[in-house]
Amino acid sequence: MAKPTVAIVGRPNVGKSTIFNRIVGERISIVEDIPGVTRDRIYSSAEWLTHDFNIIDTGGIDLGDEPFLEQIRQQAEIAIDEADVIIFLVNGREGVTAADEEVAKILYKTKKPVVLAVNKIDNPDMRADIFDFYALGFGDPFPISGAHGLGLGDLLDEAAKHFPKTDTEDYPEDIIKFSLIGRPNVGKSSLVNALLGEDRVIVSNIAGTTRDAIDSLYEYEGQEYVIIDTAGMRKKGKVYESTEKYSVLRALRAIERSDVVLVVLDGEEGIIEQDKKIAGYAHQAGRGVIIVVNKWDAVEKDEKTMKEFEQKIREHFQFLDYAPIVFLSAKTKKRVHTLLPAIQMASENHAMRVQTNILNDILMDAIAMNPTPTDKGRRLKIYYATQVAVKPPTFVVFVNDPELMHFSYERFLENRIRDSFGFEGTPIRIYSRERK
Repeated sequence: MAKPTVAIVGRPNVGKSTIFNRIVGERISIVEDIPGVTRDRIYSSAEWLTHDFNIIDTGGIDLGDEPFLEQIRQQAEIAIDEADVIIFLVNGREGVTAADEEVAKILYKTKKPVVLAVNKIDNPDMRADIFDFYALGFGDPFPISGAHGLGLGDLLDEAAKHFPKTDTEDYPEDIIKFSLIGRPNVGKSSLVNALLGEDRVIVSNIAGTTRDAIDSLYEYEGQEYVIIDTAGMRKKGKVYESTEKYSVLRALRAIERSDVVLVVLDGEEGIIEQDKKIAGYAHQAGRGVIIVVNKWDAVEKDEKTMKEFEQKIREHFQFLDYAPIVFLSAKTKKRVHTLLPAIQMASENHAMRVQTNILNDILMDAIAMNPTPTDKGRRLKIYYATQVAVKPPTFVVFVNDPELMHFSYERFLENRIRDSFGFEGTPIRIYSRERK
């Protein structure tokens, strides 16, 4: 199920990025510290009470040399297209400005809910300054302070009231949903066409042709699939069109809707740093992952080339050591037939559930082989473990003190679980909890 999306819109210097960072900084969920896995500053996941959502900072959408009002317009239109709820941010110290009115005119066009937030109201005495903003026509303004974190709870409560109540996606549970992600021009659309056997997606050698995520239904050997083709992700630091940023946001939503994500690499060009960043989105989302090396027909090779390229992938993508690697050519369709079995295997492992008694037998054997660590004279005690979720498989290990569970020992337990049950193609999560 795709999470709702909130966009922060407003003229420059009203504090959009400060509010964005405040909201993201309030996250309770764990973010993994993995080298090579980063997020662009304009979008992130956030949580508020029982709500998980995506948030966009339109101030981070760099439109280069576009005129001032044109930048505001394009940023706002990206938000209008992509968001479920829009936070319209203004500066309470400066009152209503002509630029605020221009943003308001743009937002009048949307049928999506707009919540008006007046920033820089740092103390109660300043609340009288918010009444002028009723003139913008978006109802009650919410006084907040990004500098001090005041009023954000009330603001998020109001935004959450407008989140979609139900998911519009109606695919049956037994259909495997997979998406293709990667930087532009690695051949994602060509690969979709090779799988479908027809030109369902526009193919071009111009980077960035695909602008939206496109669903294609497909059946192979009795198994139904939904193929989600996404726009290429362009390297940070290059000149962006607004639609390029828009495409990244769409790709992230496609990942959320997927059971399995294909990280598509260019076998001819090789691995670049951006590939690791893109793969990190799928890993952090907890989706099944397959690494696909496309354009393998264009690579000069001998009997060692494939093995050497695989070693490079394992060196660069250490956080994806569970992901199978498929070499193919969408152009010639060579080895394309190996992809769907790999997707089905990753999907099944992503949804695998392990019996508690068997899991604990495996862990007790692992502990006997490699005793738990000690810290300052205290030894970690593991009482039992249970699987609490699938997609991805998630385990809770009950211990005497979670602080004693060192990362290296947790990794050891993960490896033992993988040795016993496989789980190829899917991340697994292990959390330590104190036994009450």
